[in-house]
Amino acid sequence: MRNSVVMLLIALLVVTIAVPDTFAQNKRTGTAAASELLIPVGARDLALSGSTLSSSTGIEAIYWNPAGVGRITRSTEAMFSYSTYIADIGVNYGAVAAPFGSFGVLAFSVKSISFGDISLTTNEDPEGLTGRVFSPTFITLGVTYAKNITDAIAVGANIKLISNTIDRVSSSGVAFDVGVQYNRLVGIKGFVGVAIKNIGGGMKFDGTGLYQLATPVEGYRPSQRFKVEAATFDLPSLMEIGLGYDGKFKDKMSYSVNASFTNDNLYVDQYRFGAEVGYMVAPEITLFGRGGYEYLPDVATEDLIWGPTFGVGIDYLTESFALTVDYAYRTAQYFDGQQVIAVKLGF
Repeated sequence: MRNSVVMLLIALLVVTIAVPDTFAQNKRTGTAAASELLIPVGARDLALSGSTLSSSTGIEAIYWNPAGVGRITRSTEAMFSYSTYIADIGVNYGAVAAPFGSFGVLAFSVKSISFGDISLTTNEDPEGLTGRVFSPTFITLGVTYAKNITDAIAVGANIKLISNTIDRVSSSGVAFDVGVQYNRLVGIKGFVGVAIKNIGGGMKFDGTGLYQLATPVEGYRPSQRFKVEAATFDLPSLMEIGLGYDGKFKDKMSYSVNASFTNDNLYVDQYRFGAEVGYMVAPEITLFGRGGYEYLPDVATEDLIWGPTFGVGIDYLTESFALTVDYAYRTAQYFDGQQVIAVKLGF
């Protein structure tokens, strides 16, 4: 089984690199439904620019590669994070996970996007002078199952229920993620990860907000309402593969380097790189410094929104309790940088 998984990973790597354009459809950039699925959560992996597809473990791996959830070592893990985003948008995220013996690990998560109050405008009131406001509600609920097949191989899957409401219209959908991690690459402390994310049917909006009033020009018949049929848009599906390596400089100092490739059905190819250094200041306490970079070869520099990422973290680990606090900052062009703070608990 182990040899079969390794061969599968190698085959996916070759196919992904050799024919990336078969999955990407760059002419449809900006047309994805539920694009909030691409907003990252958690601080540690974001500080590494999301390059940790192969090495992300524990509850934070729900977003990056669900296979990593199977490597939870505590009886329960919980995570809470808050992130600023472009245009004063906020991202709230919470998750809890627990292993159930030989069955595997189950996790539940929720991500909510906070837009604040937006002035309501209409054809009759394009300036929003009435003072009426609305606040979109974008919520994603997730259920994750992951399992260690062997001490080196982990697999996992997410089911995500998507709900978008904007004033008097709404849309819903279901998306799936699957992932694999292999953590013994050619006899060294290396990692390989593969994930396919956001697979599902299209989404479209419906509701009373799509009804319009039609008034005949000549006045031969009375005004009447008709319903506008909204278009259906595809989910932002991804195919990703990543490599990673962990090591030590000295007994108290460790390091990790990661790289990943992303092929997006509605965007350009993306290459991500990240590095982390840890220093054990006490048997229970380890400090971390992190940095990362995302490279998009098909996008001009002046058109990039996001830039390099940076972050710090602290782990407090005992036999009965674990506390991790991470902070990440992602630089941005034209907008304020994204800031993320995450707290993880283990019991």
